[in-house]
Amino acid sequence: MEPYQILEEAKKIESKVIELRRTIHAYPELSYQEHRTAGLVSDFLRGLGVEVHENVGLKTAVMGVIRGKRKGVLALRADMDALPLNEETGLPFSSKVPGVMHACGHDAHTAMLLGVASILTKHLDEIGEVRLLFQPAEEDGGRGGALPMIEAGVMNGVDYVFGLHVMSGYPSGVLATREGPLMARPDSFKVEIVGRGGHGSAPHETIDPVYISALIINAIQGIRSRQVNPLEPFVLSVTSVHSGTKDNIIPDRAMMEGTIRTLNDNVREAVIRSFQDVVKGICEAYGAQCRIEFKENPYPVTVNDPETTREVKEVLAQIPGVEVRDVPPVLGGEDFSRFLQRAKGSFIFLGTRNERENIVYPNHSSKFTVDESSLKIGVTSLSLLAMRFSR
Repeated sequence: MEPYQILEEAKKIESKVIELRRTIHAYPELSYQEHRTAGLVSDFLRGLGVEVHENVGLKTAVMGVIRGKRKGVLALRADMDALPLNEETGLPFSSKVPGVMHACGHDAHTAMLLGVASILTKHLDEIGEVRLLFQPAEEDGGRGGALPMIEAGVMNGVDYVFGLHVMSGYPSGVLATREGPLMARPDSFKVEIVGRGGHGSAPHETIDPVYISALIINAIQGIRSRQVNPLEPFVLSVTSVHSGTKDNIIPDRAMMEGTIRTLNDNVREAVIRSFQDVVKGICEAYGAQCRIEFKENPYPVTVNDPETTREVKEVLAQIPGVEVRDVPPVLGGEDFSRFLQRAKGSFIFLGTRNERENIVYPNHSSKFTVDESSLKIGVTSLSLLAMRFSR
């Protein structure tokens, strides 16, 4: 099937895909709570005659299976969860759930994959078995939704896997990816500093955890410039500090949280080792105790298979009006990394920025939205990859 023909088919269902996206957007659900969205997905797939599997590793996980006439097995993934954020877009289909918003585009991912299902069910002669993975809890950051689905068998026998993520950093009409590492491993840490509180007028009688926290925050930035090769990309950020109750009380404890993001396991080990040494050393020097915790089971580095990705770029470049870009890695994390550990494949960014329409706010912003004209490009892309790789 020629790319322009699939694009024309995507245009015919564009309004339906947009309608689905807006419905999902208006009723966002947090990680592990995607019951309404999962129900919408299941009902829509059944309406197409697609084989539906619910509760696939998690109660809100759904897998649709389209059985074509070729022999290959391919998986396509869309995530479904939203973020704990109050929406400030002012759109007529804004979130109706206070404090919850689709600020990362998972509503668009789900709607596009339903659009792909609509197209592929009409082309059974051109595909093998295509598994549509509707994944919960991508935003969890730890165990997430991919691992339970994998443990439930969704990747058994899969030859290739592909995923698409809307990205405000690229304009509509752009598809962006790279061979090899694309996204980082996102480790999260908590540090509790235990000192000895007292009166704010007599700090010499205390072990001040607030002061010690400030020293630690400054000192760990030296890991970036002095303890790890500066040519290696990584980020170490303290994003939360909590301590104290009143202006004249030096507290007993302070708590810091943050993230370490790396693209290389050797760099990760060196950074974590240095981080622990710095924190423990400063606390010991000032007589404080510390407890350091790292979140269990963080997402791995998202690594695109080089050979597959080269072919993917060739396929996508044939879509009329589309520009395919090679991009540097980014330090965001992604649960899709676990699927790529089980089969060859690629993760691709779909540009959704439109400055003319003031669609410019970044992913995870309370004003984030997508240029809906880009959704047909996403539908076309995944449909073409399904036809090319499920051989």
